[in-house]
Amino acid sequence: MKTTKKALAVLTISAAIGLSSVLPFNALAASPFGDTAGAAQQVQAAIEALSGQHVVSGYEDNSFKPDRAVTRAEVAKMMTLALHLDQAAGDAANPFANLTGKEWYYSYAAALHAEGVLTSAQFDGGAAVASGELAALLAGALQVDAAVIRELQSFAAAGSTVTRGQAALLIYEAQQKAPIRVTKLEVLNAITLQVTFSGPIPAAELELEPASKNFVLDNGLAISNVPRLKTGAVSTYIVPVPTQKAGTTYTLTYKGKAAGSFTASTEKIALASTQQVANDLFEVESHLTDGVSDYGYVIAAYSKSRPGAFIVDEHNAYNGVTYQILSSMRNRQVQITPEGGETMTANYLPFTQATDGRQAPKFILPNGAAFKPGVKYTISADWATLKEASFVAKDIAPVTIRTAAAVDNKTVNITLAADPKDEIFVSRRVTLTAADGKVLTAEYTLTSRKGATGTFALQSNAELVPGTTYTVAPVGGWASVAGTAQLSR
Repeated sequence: MKTTKKALAVLTISAAIGLSSVLPFNALAASPFGDTAGAAQQVQAAIEALSGQHVVSGYEDNSFKPDRAVTRAEVAKMMTLALHLDQAAGDAANPFANLTGKEWYYSYAAALHAEGVLTSAQFDGGAAVASGELAALLAGALQVDAAVIRELQSFAAAGSTVTRGQAALLIYEAQQKAPIRVTKLEVLNAITLQVTFSGPIPAAELELEPASKNFVLDNGLAISNVPRLKTGAVSTYIVPVPTQKAGTTYTLTYKGKAAGSFTASTEKIALASTQQVANDLFEVESHLTDGVSDYGYVIAAYSKSRPGAFIVDEHNAYNGVTYQILSSMRNRQVQITPEGGETMTANYLPFTQATDGRQAPKFILPNGAAFKPGVKYTISADWATLKEASFVAKDIAPVTIRTAAAVDNKTVNITLAADPKDEIFVSRRVTLTAADGKVLTAEYTLTSRKGATGTFALQSNAELVPGTTYTVAPVGGWASVAGTAQLSR
C-alpha cells in the first residue's frame, strides 16, 4: 500500500534571554432525632455523626434519649458498628451460656467476644455500663492501653453510669483512634475492585507509591493506579488492577494485614466500538446508555469538574441502572490485528480516558508504527468485549503546529492550529535545531495542555541558549508545521 508523504515545513524559535522558570463539631446538620437539641454540642455532633454512619438509629418515636443510661447491649451494637467488627462471628458456636442466639443484640455481643473484648461466658444485655467498663471494652477493641481511652476528653465528663449520649461521644472519639482496616472487599469485573474501609484513607497515602506499598495482592496481581473514593461514600474506593486470571484466587493485604480474598472475575467491560483518531492512534468507546460508566463519573476526585457526574449506590446502581465500572486505563493494553498481518500490542495513551467528554480512551501503535490506509484493523482485549471491533484505516492529516514560544530555558509552548479537545499531545516530541547544528529534544509534559497549547520540556537536562534561534520540527509524522517563523524574546 502506498503511503502519502507530506512535506513538513519548519518553525523557528528564539531562545528567551534572562527568563526564569516559573466531623467537625462546629458544623451540625439537621438532627434526625427530636430530643437531642438540648444535649451538649459535642454530644449532639457525635450522635449526628454516628447516625450518618448507621451506627445509631434511635427509637420509634424519633427520639434518642441521650440522658438515659446506656445498656451493655446498646454499647455492643454501637462498638461493633462504629469500629467495624466482624458480625459474622455470630454464625459460630454460641459463646454465651445465658443467651439463645436469637436476641437482637446477639451478633454484636458475639463480635466483641470473637475480638477477645468479652471473655465471660455470661452477657447481661440489659445491665447499665459504668465508665470504667466502657473504657476497658473500647481499649480491648482498639488493642490499646485503657489509659488511652481514659485520656479522651469525653471520658472525664462521663459519670459512674454512662448515658446514651455520653457513650455515643466516647465511642465516636475512640473511633477516630481506630486503625483503618478493610471491612469489605468486592471484585466488580476483570479489572476493577471495590474496597471499603473502616474510615477514609489519608490523602497522602493515596499517592501511587505509598498506595502500591499498602495494597498488596498475591499471584502476580497489583494495583495499577491509585484507589479513588466513590462520590457520596465515606470510605469506599474503586481500585484498578491488571486483568485477573480466570480461576485464580487472590488475597489482599493492607498495610501488612490480611484483608480478604476473592476469586478472579471473568466479567469483561462491554465496549461499543473502535475508530481511528490519527495515523498512529485509535480509540475504544463505551456509553452510559449501555450501562458502562467510566470511573471518572462516579469518583469524588472528579465530581465537581466532570459534567454529568453522578452518585451510584454501594451496588453501583443509579436511577434504576447498574453500571459496569471502567476503572483507570493506566498501563492498559489492547491487541490490534491488520487483516492478513501480525497482531500488535497497543498501549493506552495516558490522560485520554474521558478528557474530551466521551468514554473513549486512546491507544497508540507500538514502535512508531502507522496505519496503512485501506487496511481493516480489528481490536481485541482480555479485559473487554467490543460490539464493533474493526475499522478500515484512513490517511488522516497530521495536526498542524502554528507557533512555538520559549517559556524559559527548559520548556517551550507548542500551539496547534486548532484545539484538539483531548490529550493527543501525550508521548509526542519535537526537535529544536540550532544554527550550529546542535539538536535538542523536547517532550510533552503530561496534563499541561491549555486549549490548543501544550508545554514541552527539554530532555537530558538540556537548556536553551539565550539569543539562539532554533528550528522546530515534530518527531515522527504526528504533526506538520504551518510556515516558518522566527520568534524573539
